[in-house]
Amino acid sequence: MTEPAINVEDLRFSYGDLEAVKGISFDVKPGEILGFLGPNGAGKSTTIKMLTGQVTPKSGKAQVLGIDIAADDPNLQAQIGVCFEEKNLYLNMSAKENLDFYASLFGIKEPETMEILRRVGLAERAKDRVHSFSKGMRQRMMISRAFINKPKVLFLDEPTDGLDPVTSASIRKTIKEEADRGAAVLLTTHDMFEADELSDRIAFINDGEIVALDTAENLKQKYGTRSVKVRLREGSGVREEHIELADEGSSAKLAELAASPDLLTIHTEEATLEAIFIELTGRGLKG
Repeated sequence: MTEPAINVEDLRFSYGDLEAVKGISFDVKPGEILGFLGPNGAGKSTTIKMLTGQVTPKSGKAQVLGIDIAADDPNLQAQIGVCFEEKNLYLNMSAKENLDFYASLFGIKEPETMEILRRVGLAERAKDRVHSFSKGMRQRMMISRAFINKPKVLFLDEPTDGLDPVTSASIRKTIKEEADRGAAVLLTTHDMFEADELSDRIAFINDGEIVALDTAENLKQKYGTRSVKVRLREGSGVREEHIELADEGSSAKLAELAASPDLLTIHTEEATLEAIFIELTGRGLKG
């Protein structure tokens, strides 16, 4: 059995009297993307800060690549990649200079700088100073910097927050490529679509606690209802019927509607992650 790249047991952290993370436990295997899905203030970023050594847990334990996070081991730091919401790029350096400098901190003598910039769509701007970049371009720079050392573990904190759909899709593609390469990815987000599209498993986190952890499909099956929406022509308008597949006689009813000459469309319906989160916590993903 493959050992987890990230292993967390009963991890806790407080800001003064406010307990921000309340005894969470989870693991992430190599090549797996675990999506931490929850609203702002749920404890997502604090968890990443603990696992990357920026803040010290109050209790519990965690290992990354078999190394205790409390050890502050430089061998561990050399094998992880991190992307935070806060941008800390060197604005007066070019894109290539930023990556080359960051690579030098890892002792990488011949970094694949141009290839990495190509992957995030910035190769043609390699010589331009970063201060001229848009918000989306700077975010792509942050992502590319996290990849420079070919990390075994990636911590990505809201990597597409506030970006346009095209840029977001590009960043998601590169994240998936890193997981396919074998990196374990811990991804925090409050974006339902992002979590659903990228994550192998999803942890719902709310008020510092993990309230559910499973694949998106299993969560939808467990907490949602299986139903079908049928649209039929009715005079000059359209009539919709919803059929719960678990109900007695649903198969016969669906067959009857499917045979109707007025049939327009049939769509399966499943619970969204947003709806499941609200059911479990009583609040939405945006606050």
